[in-house]
Amino acid sequence: MAYVVTENCIRCKYTDCVDVCPVDCFREGPNFLVIDPEECIDCTLCVAECPAEAIYAEDDVPVDQQGFIALNAELASQWTPIVERKDPPADADQWRGVKDKLKFLER
Repeated sequence: MAYVVTENCIRCKYTDCVDVCPVDCFREGPNFLVIDPEECIDCTLCVAECPAEAIYAEDDVPVDQQGFIALNAELASQWTPIVERKDPPADADQWRGVKDKLKFLER
């Protein structure tokens, strides 16, 4: 079972989770992070580090966020690894907790 980044990360893109990942399974897009399910070792370290509370165990992904399981797998195969923490976007705090952000996802 892998962990999954969900909608709360879109336009927030905090990278605190990247620092604690022992296997570098995060991939970076323009305004979102995903977890490569082939690399994730289910260590749970990233969950507590996410200020946006956007990371879930695959079995615990909320019903309305289930599409992010496939989306993480898809985008992980296209995006490059991120292995060091970066500053979040300047307006990240304003986007934290905003609903229905999928339309803002940049691929």
